[in-house]
Amino acid sequence: MSIDVIRLLLDFGLVVLIWIIQRIVYPIFLHYNTGNLVVSHKLYTSRFSAIVIPLMLGQLVIAIYQAIILSSLYTFMSLGVILLIWISTFLQFVPIHANISKGIVSEKMLVSLVQKNWIRTVLWTLLFLYSFFNTSIKGYAS
Repeated sequence: MSIDVIRLLLDFGLVVLIWIIQRIVYPIFLHYNTGNLVVSHKLYTSRFSAIVIPLMLGQLVIAIYQAIILSSLYTFMSLGVILLIWISTFLQFVPIHANISKGIVSEKMLVSLVQKNWIRTVLWTLLFLYSFFNTSIKGYAS
């Protein structure tokens, strides 16, 4: 299996997960009382982290490898998008999730979580499409 196909599979896995989170998981948070949300959130973060962290790390490692070894507009642009997603995750979402875990919750914060997550949803979707078309073009060129 080529590095491009592995990368495409990682991108696909992350785009599916982000859409599930955006359309199902985060909106449901608004329907919990604070106590139930804290308990459910702890389960959610531990279970989703076991899936998301390996995918994100794999995606980042392969994107760095591709940028170094296969230097092209595609590799540099996709690495840039991945870095934007990581920055967004750590600057915006990690603090929000930390607050939820501590029971510091408001409807305004939960609505903000859903709204801000559109940034990652769009970025991961565009990244997957970019990877898909790049891999498809390479496939036709071979």
